[in-house]
Amino acid sequence: MALTEPVSSLRHYDGQAHSHVHDHVQVMVPMAGRMELEVNGQALFTDPSCGMIIPAGARHAYQAQPGTRILVIDAPEAAGLERLRRFALTPACRALGEPGDAGRKLALLLDLPTVLSSRRGLDLARLDAALLHALHEPWTTARMASLFHLGAQRFHARLRELAGCTPGDYLRALRLEQASRLLARGVSLEIAAARVGYRSASALAYALRRDRGTGARALRRLSH
Repeated sequence: MALTEPVSSLRHYDGQAHSHVHDHVQVMVPMAGRMELEVNGQALFTDPSCGMIIPAGARHAYQAQPGTRILVIDAPEAAGLERLRRFALTPACRALGEPGDAGRKLALLLDLPTVLSSRRGLDLARLDAALLHALHEPWTTARMASLFHLGAQRFHARLRELAGCTPGDYLRALRLEQASRLLARGVSLEIAAARVGYRSASALAYALRRDRGTGARALRRLSH
């Protein structure tokens, strides 16, 4: 039966190779891992730094690393979904893996910038793991760049292309995401601020209001 509206699902991949073609669009948003694809003869990849639109009728073969998890949105053909495209994923896109309206998720993804195919992606899972392990510590662009044996300027340009934001913006989004989770579990604002690298509870509260439009009290209510 032909699709009449977008449908999303979080899929897990076992490392086996597959090939198929379908009469609907697929939008792929990796949450973890990496998938290598050949779409109509073009070699590509998708990972947590970049999603992909596979248009209807495009034959594609793929193989993912074991443990790869990808949010897949199956959708009918529509404006913005007519051609093969890779788009930059931001830290906020991780929330798309949670249950929610597939149409709303698709609309958000269509606004993300295109990734140029000429560059290989940074391993954002590796970057996230390093940052999360030491969010309370100072993180300069140079320190992040050293994880990939890159200079600060080159890393800044590469991350901006892949994730659509600067290293400072990326770090702030990760800190606020982690702080929100801590507060939702009932951790105090002071302790959450110390754990994620804010100098004070008031600085974290201000950042949450400015960037997320929420506060500690509202986040704590989510735990009840």
